[in-house]
Amino acid sequence: MFAKRQSALAAAAGAPPEARSRVTRDTIVAALKKPPVAVAAAGVFVLVAGALFVAVLGDPRAGAPSARVALQRPAAAADPAPTGVDAFSMSGLDLYQDLGGVDPALLDPNGAAGGEALITLPDGATVAGGSAIGAPVRAPSNPLPKAPIAGLFSPGPNGPLPRIAPDGRVPAQAYARPFRSNGKPMVALVVGGLGLNAVTTRAAIERLPAEVTLSFVPYAEGLQGWIDMARAQGHEVMIELPMEPTGYPDNDPGPYTLLSSGGADDVEAKLDWLLGRATGYFGVTNYLGDRFATSDEGMGAMLTVLRQRGVAFLDDGSMRRKPGAFARASADRIIDETQSPAAIMGQLNALEAAAKTRGAALGTGFSYPVTVEAAARWTSGLEARGLQLAPASAMTRRPGR
Repeated sequence: MFAKRQSALAAAAGAPPEARSRVTRDTIVAALKKPPVAVAAAGVFVLVAGALFVAVLGDPRAGAPSARVALQRPAAAADPAPTGVDAFSMSGLDLYQDLGGVDPALLDPNGAAGGEALITLPDGATVAGGSAIGAPVRAPSNPLPKAPIAGLFSPGPNGPLPRIAPDGRVPAQAYARPFRSNGKPMVALVVGGLGLNAVTTRAAIERLPAEVTLSFVPYAEGLQGWIDMARAQGHEVMIELPMEPTGYPDNDPGPYTLLSSGGADDVEAKLDWLLGRATGYFGVTNYLGDRFATSDEGMGAMLTVLRQRGVAFLDDGSMRRKPGAFARASADRIIDETQSPAAIMGQLNALEAAAKTRGAALGTGFSYPVTVEAAARWTSGLEARGLQLAPASAMTRRPGR
């Protein structure tokens, strides 16, 4: 096999090349007479002629005016900062979910604690706009005793009701966070609306200082679990009482709303349900209620029940002229009627100024994520600015004292 292959290669190598045929003029002319070839040749001729023209004379449009436009894809418009209502809704919870990770345990008040959260707030004043501010999960600070405390409750038609113990102990004092003044001006803060939203409720409990008082909605599922968690973190707590606002029933605070037209019996029956929802609160606060506040009979009946049961009443500032309950206080300002970092920080700074002027000041706010994070940042620097953070119970006074 190999011999035959070698002979074939040798034979081919020694053979002379075949003679090439000569192209004549007649052959070229005959080819150009074919239509396709003629068209192609004409095109080549035009291109060659144009190239020679430019090479010799230059670009004939060189002196003509020209313009260049850079085409760029427009940047996507930035999403507007969420309002407080948007932030509180489930659709706004990515403020926490993207930054701290929200696991299924967050939906259970008895589950494991979540990790550290970090939220970047929109630009604004003293919040150091655009920078990341964080309120890490705190270690429990002097946990409060688990509720209920023996002697401070009695059975009710809808759950245990607060009462004054035979030895004189009262819920307004026994369930309050212990406090001792250091002589500096005092500021207190109540954050409310808690219990309906698991993520924001847990954030307020774990990220705000223990001296911040937390207020819970009576309709919250698992309310006692939330209160137990808050007290375990050192927070004293309150229950919110729905009261008739202007525009009721179109503006409806919810079931068992205290009505200005209800009378004393109606108020007492509704309080049995509202106060029996959980135990461990030192006081209650109003949710809305500007219309109910005009009813002397209704307000009188409510405050009488609270006084007889040893429960404090703190309002948002709209009922400061109404004395009663076992102990009373009224807020000096609502800090987040405008839900932006700059506005909230402005209100907190005003609260601080009022405390330095008068010796003490009380503010209230809702548990919007922006409120929780701004409050956490603000409270962390109070001591350095010469103030003492106090629980809201420290602001209450017994009527006539």
